[in-house]
Amino acid sequence: MPKFLAILGCLTSLMLMLGSTVAQAATWSVTSPSTSSCHEHTLFARWSYEGYTLNNDVWGPCSVPPVAVGPQSFWANSSFDWSVTSDQPDTNGIKSYPHVEYFVNKPVGSLRKLTATISATTPSAGAWESTLDIWADAKQHEIMVWLNYTGTSNGCGNVKPISYNWTAEGCAIPLYSNVSLSGSTWNVYVGTNGKNAVYSFLRTAKTNQTTIDVLEIMNYLKSLNYFDDVVVGEIQYGFEITSSVGGLSFGSKNFAVTAE
Repeated sequence: MPKFLAILGCLTSLMLMLGSTVAQAATWSVTSPSTSSCHEHTLFARWSYEGYTLNNDVWGPCSVPPVAVGPQSFWANSSFDWSVTSDQPDTNGIKSYPHVEYFVNKPVGSLRKLTATISATTPSAGAWESTLDIWADAKQHEIMVWLNYTGTSNGCGNVKPISYNWTAEGCAIPLYSNVSLSGSTWNVYVGTNGKNAVYSFLRTAKTNQTTIDVLEIMNYLKSLNYFDDVVVGEIQYGFEITSSVGGLSFGSKNFAVTAE
């Protein structure tokens, strides 16, 4: 019996060690430093997991003009469980967009269902938006779906959507207001970032948990003749951070894209 117990104990220890190894192997992390150089290799550190890709995406130093950024730490147990702590200065310009992405690569007309499910945690301070970023037609069209954000749905505040039209007070003007899509209402802004068209849907009732009918949004823009049967490329979800002084934390759970 003692010999049996000893063998059992060894097997138990081995199983625990293997379990620990598996858990560690499934965990990825990266920290990018304060920098104004686009050549820092950790800025765009990536990790792939079960068909999804996570990206640190600290793109401020690579923008035109470059924007100096603070440190950012990204941790992921999987594409369904990740978080970021970012310490960005209270200066003009977007610093980063830590995100998860899924590559669809299908024309809008071939899809009968295209949804994205989001469950997030966000801070009460800072300047940021929790947003989907949907790319179509080889990145000629960018559709942003703001779910939670520190600005206002009427285009004012400390974060604002890209827009062709602005008020004298510096607020973006929606081209379409209170549009009913995907079970909510949205103010829709249209503009360009100098490289591609940008369509921003700002949810009038902010949320951290929802399922977005991406296909309905794409068909809405298609009905307005902004594009025809474009190919949907990447669907990204993350946190576009302008400032997060002192280090603010954001998290994503159970993000999933369904494309059928």
